[in-house]
Amino acid sequence: MESRREMEMKQMQAVMDHQFEEEEVAQSEEGEEETTLDWRGRPSLPHKHGGMRAASFVLGLQAFEIMGIAAVGNNLITYLINEMHFSLSNSANIVTNFVGTIFLLALLGGFLSDSYLGCFWTILIFGFLELSGFILLSVQAHLPQLKPPKCDITMAAAAGRPPCLEAKGFKTLIFFVALYLVALGSGCVKPNMIAHGADQFNTAGSPKQAKKLSSYFNAAYFAFSLGELFALTVLVWVQTHSGMDVGFGVSAAAMAMGLISLVAGTMHYRNKRPRGSIFTPVAQVLVAAILKRKLALPSNPGKLHGSQDTNSLHTDRLRFLDKACIKTQDDVKEPTESPWRLCKVAQVEQVKSLLSVIPIFACTIVFNTILAQLQTFSVQQGSAMDGHLTGSFSIPPASLQSIPYILLVLLVPLYDRLFVPFARRLTGHDSGISPLLRIGVGLFLATFSMVAAALVERKRRDAAVAGGDTLSIFWIAPQFLIFGLSEMFTAVGLIELFYKQSVGGMQAFLTAITYCSYSFGFYLSSLLVSLVNKVTSSSSGGGIGWLRDNDLNKDRLDLFYWLLAVLSFLNFLNYLFWSSHFSINTSSTSTTISHGVKNSDEGLMNDNGEIHVA
Repeated sequence: MESRREMEMKQMQAVMDHQFEEEEVAQSEEGEEETTLDWRGRPSLPHKHGGMRAASFVLGLQAFEIMGIAAVGNNLITYLINEMHFSLSNSANIVTNFVGTIFLLALLGGFLSDSYLGCFWTILIFGFLELSGFILLSVQAHLPQLKPPKCDITMAAAAGRPPCLEAKGFKTLIFFVALYLVALGSGCVKPNMIAHGADQFNTAGSPKQAKKLSSYFNAAYFAFSLGELFALTVLVWVQTHSGMDVGFGVSAAAMAMGLISLVAGTMHYRNKRPRGSIFTPVAQVLVAAILKRKLALPSNPGKLHGSQDTNSLHTDRLRFLDKACIKTQDDVKEPTESPWRLCKVAQVEQVKSLLSVIPIFACTIVFNTILAQLQTFSVQQGSAMDGHLTGSFSIPPASLQSIPYILLVLLVPLYDRLFVPFARRLTGHDSGISPLLRIGVGLFLATFSMVAAALVERKRRDAAVAGGDTLSIFWIAPQFLIFGLSEMFTAVGLIELFYKQSVGGMQAFLTAITYCSYSFGFYLSSLLVSLVNKVTSSSSGGGIGWLRDNDLNKDRLDLFYWLLAVLSFLNFLNYLFWSSHFSINTSSTSTTISHGVKNSDEGLMNDNGEIHVA
């Protein structure tokens, strides 16, 4: 009898599973949501796969990964100066170039994921590369043969002795190989962590899932803040008191724990299949528009190819691309329509949506240039201040960046649980406030971070030069705190906007573009440092630039901070202009690009040559 009941239960479960599979496929055919797969390659089931339970495993990876990379990046400048004996400006540029490269490589990770590997396998492969880089860094920091002789660079300069021997040759080769293995791995992992977690929510026609997706983005920032907080307190303390070799080793252990968390959720994930080259549909529109660049657009947009489709929403922005929809006599004579010569309005509108995010993206570059200062010059600023809490305990300068994350670990849950529901009732927006407004608030606050930094640095320098006094390290807490709040608004708003603005099959790549803002911001920081030194050196009689010396008491870091404050405010005004002209993609993530499960030349169209907008 018991076995018969078990058989009946299994049959009922099989029927339910079959029904769920049919629902998933039906959704895909209607264009509401593309079919997602489980770990065996079968259609995922709503009651078994996805949701916050599956996303929590990805959040675990995110917390551990940022824990490992933050412990390296935020204290790297101290290691470069004290262990590798590079100059202050050179060390700052190495750090900003390293961080910039991480975020630039996010494009590679997003492309490989959407086109060929999928999020899960991209994370797994490049996660192991990142782990190997951490291990090699630990080995390099541990072996004396791979570092220059020990030397106190500050004492040497004060005593008038020859400068410390800078690392060169094979020693620098090992260091940079290890460093950029970490950069390659972390860069390709970062956008896919966010996209893979967001993919666990089926938002097609489901307001409840849309609200959960919004909560997920806040949870992702909470995991980020928690990982940063642990890295900037515990791991930096380990690096300071047990050595950088042990610190790098702990980063490797954290990354290993993150990969274990990822793999542990394998059976719960809903995975979006890669769709071939994600650039093909975009390239088709651009090529068709260029080929027909000399043609005049019809006065009536209703004459454009595909404009009669019920789901075609034509806009007047970027009208040059509409020429891809002009149907000529040559197109009529062709036995089959060439997607490289003739595109539908819906396909062109999707490309317009992708191009429209570029100005918003550009407005966050200066924001991330400010972030670069908090990870370089502000750490050195803290090194010139009194970090003692008691007679025997002092705060490592790199741990100053933990100040905003202590607050954010408390504020982010309150923001999601209290502010968002309250704002949702007022605005009707799933996220409480729109991503555009959220970004704007963050950009506005960032300016005051640099104002606070400039005022404190001037006070610190005047006290040190005039009377030899050393200010408490807590004087620079406001600049970190204000920027932490601004990042909570800007970073999360940008990722949410780009993920929701992206068409199906390009979520990881569009998320990767948000990380490129970090990259360009850090590269701009390096350029500004070099440019400011060159200009101020030539304008001063003594030939000494604002940031030329390793002694902050001789440098004019306060003036550099004021320069960034002005740039940040001008950038905010620029953002107000572009955001006022921005059009939200109403198709959101429900629009599916079919890159050719059957035919790679179908571009943005499904088997019927249509795009369905939920």
